[in-house]
Amino acid sequence: MGTEERIEIAGVQVKLYRYNTVIVGSGAAALNCADRLYQFGQKQIAIVTEGMGMGTSRNTGSDKQTYYKLTMSGDAGDSVEQMARTLFEGGAVDGDLALTEAALSARSFFKLVEIGVPFPHNEIGEFVGYKTDHDPRQRATSAGPLTSRYMTERLQEQVEQKEIPIYDGYLVIRVLTSTVDRRCVGVLCLNKNKLNSPDERYVIFAAKNIVYGTGGPAGLYAGSVYPPSQHGATGLAFEGGVKGKNLTEWQYGLASTKFRWNLSGTYQQVLPRYVSTDANGGDEREFLRDYFDSDRAMLDAIFLKGYQWPFDPRKVEGQGSSLIDILVYQETQLRNRRVFLDYLNNPSGWDSQLTQLSEEGRQYLLRSSAVQERPVDRLNHMNPQAIDLYRSHGIDLFSERLEIAVCAQHNNGGLSGNVQWESNICGFFPIGEVNGSHGVYRPGGTALNAGQCGSLRAAWHIASKEKGEAPGKDELTAWCMDAIQERIGQLEQIVQRCSATSNLGETRMRIGERMSRHCAHIREAAALREVADAAKQEIAGYWQTVTITGPAQLPAVMINYDLLLAQQVYTAAMAQAIEDGVGSRGSYLVVSENGKLVHARLADDIRFVEDDGRHREQIQEAFLENGEVQIQWRQVRPIPQTEQWFETVWKDYEENRP
Repeated sequence: MGTEERIEIAGVQVKLYRYNTVIVGSGAAALNCADRLYQFGQKQIAIVTEGMGMGTSRNTGSDKQTYYKLTMSGDAGDSVEQMARTLFEGGAVDGDLALTEAALSARSFFKLVEIGVPFPHNEIGEFVGYKTDHDPRQRATSAGPLTSRYMTERLQEQVEQKEIPIYDGYLVIRVLTSTVDRRCVGVLCLNKNKLNSPDERYVIFAAKNIVYGTGGPAGLYAGSVYPPSQHGATGLAFEGGVKGKNLTEWQYGLASTKFRWNLSGTYQQVLPRYVSTDANGGDEREFLRDYFDSDRAMLDAIFLKGYQWPFDPRKVEGQGSSLIDILVYQETQLRNRRVFLDYLNNPSGWDSQLTQLSEEGRQYLLRSSAVQERPVDRLNHMNPQAIDLYRSHGIDLFSERLEIAVCAQHNNGGLSGNVQWESNICGFFPIGEVNGSHGVYRPGGTALNAGQCGSLRAAWHIASKEKGEAPGKDELTAWCMDAIQERIGQLEQIVQRCSATSNLGETRMRIGERMSRHCAHIREAAALREVADAAKQEIAGYWQTVTITGPAQLPAVMINYDLLLAQQVYTAAMAQAIEDGVGSRGSYLVVSENGKLVHARLADDIRFVEDDGRHREQIQEAFLENGEVQIQWRQVRPIPQTEQWFETVWKDYEENRP
């Protein structure tokens, strides 16, 4: 167990806990890291989380949420090297991270199987896979729409069985970095359970190691498929000196908005009808058909959207599947209309003989025996769980349409880490989505694999190389007391000027709307610069202008501040990338009046800049320095040549294991 004491700071009593390692977050990566640390013998650990039931892992999914792993069935053949090569070829990927995620894939997957995650296998025991987006093989598997939820539930059981301390209801409000040697020494938190008491609302968790499993910066976008409970804490890491990498690279795609959920896979393959209406639900139009040369071209694009769910600029031209995302964006963002998926009626051109479908789509539906009359009936036949999921959230696809938008889904980039998942700040380990181990493209499901492999890697390193005690009061006073006093003072001043109204809601809305309008899958350099400048200006006056009605709103004060920091760094990185010559790639379209016309029939003249590939083997890093965003490019680290002689590996393992 850790130690507990009290310290007076800025006129208030602050509780101080000390552990060798504090894991911030309660998603699949964070829980796995805690479990692995205990397994490897490091038991001076604790989990600190804003809420055990919050976060992306526990509250998100798709029609069948994918987990990407090494092939474990059939005769197609696979290897660690081949999987690493697939990840590396996504572009802007460090080879040592790709190799690690491939090497630890089987080990991580089978742990999940053994603790009870119901990944399906055949009667022999082979874990048969399927092909996902950006996947040259069939490495994908799934436990259904709630794969990551099952993972978090089973991993939480492991943590609770080991009686690892969990501090539930604690929000990180500052990453504490030593001014002496730039080492992370802990985190300052708000105790959400004691917000009304000045002497109980602030808590310091001092640690030799901070594992940061806070998820992606989900609160940045208004149009988001992240669960509402997830907002991230990447901005505070930037404030603490941690570098970001590949911040330009995201995944965007079609999702429902009333209940946030990806509309991939069978949600598209059953061929629903796309309709748009005015803001009041009138003037209904089936709008896709106007932009396709034939019914077959439109139906093929809808069908392929199931496989090719993330927006991809390479699939816009030629009436590809990503043209649909552009058309939905045009309806919702440029024309202020609403878009729905209608599962009660077939799209134009549908016939029960499937004559208007490509051979691929036709064979898929025939082999799945999915030739029922309506899209909802086909969906119910192939994937009844997909319907049950919406029903559990008050949406009945048998009686109502599904409102949709193009939404932010995943940040491929994030905080930068080395092959131990340790950042440029010693003792600070970003894991899970907050770690930017992915590049421009990635196969679906690699995020879950990366979270398990990266957390395992960090735990192994900490348990073997980073033993020892957390800093005490004297060290904290010498190393980072100014930062602690500043943050507590800022929040206490806000409490002292409480008013009858708060501006937190309008600030959060402003942050999200400008991201979704200018910084999502449609980007233009000048607009990105304007957003970065706006965020910087808001940060400069934030502590003087924010208003709250009481201490209960202090968490929202910090969430908005974190998002503004993240917005400044992310959008500056996006703008600089375009100015440095990066074109349309990954999941975003770079638009310019001198670009190539997206589609001749678009009412709004959208022209895009093609990417020439010259940054494919480079990684952009971004960090804050005295309030200014600094940008630098470096070459990717190649896939390393590892030792393959058993006797040498055995000796090294025995000398370095925990």
